[in-house]
Amino acid sequence: MEDKLRAYMDHLFREVPESKKAVEVKEEILQNLVDKYHDLLAEGKTEEAAYNIAVASIGDVSELLESLKETGPAGSVEHPEYIRWKKSSAIRITIAVMLYIVSILPPIITAEILKSDDSLGACGMFIIIAIATGILVYNHLSKPAYPKMDDTMMEDFKEWKSRSDSDRQALKAIKSALWSIIVVLYFVISFTTMAWYITWVIFLIGASAESIIKAVFDLKK
Repeated sequence: MEDKLRAYMDHLFREVPESKKAVEVKEEILQNLVDKYHDLLAEGKTEEAAYNIAVASIGDVSELLESLKETGPAGSVEHPEYIRWKKSSAIRITIAVMLYIVSILPPIITAEILKSDDSLGACGMFIIIAIATGILVYNHLSKPAYPKMDDTMMEDFKEWKSRSDSDRQALKAIKSALWSIIVVLYFVISFTTMAWYITWVIFLIGASAESIIKAVFDLKK
């Protein structure tokens, strides 16, 4: 019967160009379909009944198939609240990137222009980096959740896809901020102590921190 389910999915995706995204989406839905089928068998349903109920649970896939034909994001949420967030998100990300770029100015200004203590410039730099990172985190947390229209498998898949994309964007932003801080720390500590022979260890610490952050996100999933 699993072969029959795969044949059904092949028929459903017959007009969709075979891209990496389309294959991933198709296999994800098929796996959910197979799991649903086996759950129904465990409940005492016959093979035929389990097949029919599992297939019916998929729901309307026309929107998803059209988005895959256009090579757009699968199951993208284009409701008004999401559109408003998307516009605000573009502004927030732009501001955050600009802050990361200008974060190197305080150390330069204090060292070259004001001839002041380097620690003052480093503090200013970390404050700017913290603000930029805070903007990115807020941008992730303020993303509206996908509004499920019904209890079909397709709506469950769209909700999962939206949440997965959001987590992936947040992880990317956090990793970018982490490595910006690591690089700056490396140069600040190296120039301050002149211990270049050992300060490279900072990059090993950064790699370990990145692995821990990724593990936390994986456990969350």
